[in-house]
Amino acid sequence: MSELDFAYGDDYSDDYSDDDGDVYSHGYGRDYCGSSSDDGDSPKTAVYSGTESFEDNRELTEVTFAQGVTTIGEHAFEDCSSLTAITIPDGVTSIGDLAFYGCSSLTAINIPDSVTTIGEGAFRFCSSLTAITIPIRVTMIDENAFFGCSSLTAITLPDGVTTIDRSAFYGCPSLTAITIPDGVTMICLYAFNRCSSLTSITIPIGVTTIGDCAFSGCSSLTAITIPDSVTTIGKWAFHGCSALTKLSLSPAVAIGEDCFLNCTTLIDAAADKNMPTVEDLLHYRWHRNVAVMERVSALLCLKGTWDHVENQPSGQDSLKRKQPDGVEAPLRATEARDKIPKVLWRVILEFL
Repeated sequence: MSELDFAYGDDYSDDYSDDDGDVYSHGYGRDYCGSSSDDGDSPKTAVYSGTESFEDNRELTEVTFAQGVTTIGEHAFEDCSSLTAITIPDGVTSIGDLAFYGCSSLTAINIPDSVTTIGEGAFRFCSSLTAITIPIRVTMIDENAFFGCSSLTAITLPDGVTTIDRSAFYGCPSLTAITIPDGVTMICLYAFNRCSSLTSITIPIGVTTIGDCAFSGCSSLTAITIPDSVTTIGKWAFHGCSALTKLSLSPAVAIGEDCFLNCTTLIDAAADKNMPTVEDLLHYRWHRNVAVMERVSALLCLKGTWDHVENQPSGQDSLKRKQPDGVEAPLRATEARDKIPKVLWRVILEFL
């Protein structure tokens, strides 16, 4: 299965592999809906002292914490599907991997400012959780932390966050807005994939990398400004952002394969405007301005004109042709005009 297949899968049940060959499972090695260990005698209330695991206790509705607890362990409350609310006491510094995974009835959780670490998949598939505030000392939104939180409408990230890891908010279709802190330098692959209600987002100055499929499937996103600090945008990063009408980015950014593929409204918006005269774009500076030619390569990627963008020439080679003797020469004006779809000329002008 390719990354693109995973990004647009019909559900969350598929495993997927990344470019490094690592295999990831939505169930972390077991069936998410797997059989419960509940034998009918599971407690409905419990005291957590930091060592117990209440995994698969589908009857548990209330938890209190013993004095002195500093860590919520891995899998501690995994699949406690009747747990509706929980208050984590001051003094807790770490929430372990998958700690609240699959707590599908959890609607509210209070996390104190003492918490510095929220583990991988900690709130994954908490499908009733509507809002959450991340404590001020947390610096990283870990992998899959809020994956599949389908009711999450609002989340507050502290200024200290520097990384939004892979799939952190994957499949949060109710999330309408999020403010990315100024300290963030990396938005990893799949970070906001399929956040279909997200209408706008501001990438702060300081972000250098937007990973593969980071905003793929954000079908309500209408505008985005990518600051000059961004040097790399991964493949399929904005694939399927069908409502996107305004895009601003630096001409120096390296853009991955099919980065803006199927951003249909963006192309239509350009086509609806009066087509300007293109002669000025086709004179001497066209073949000598590397920044202009790199931008044209980006726009070709946006249109999906080339089947395999990663194998196509870029920079000064992007507008060259081979002569009969095998020597490359700049494209003539008419050839360049034919190479770029007419509907992109207006967009090109706006970027120059």
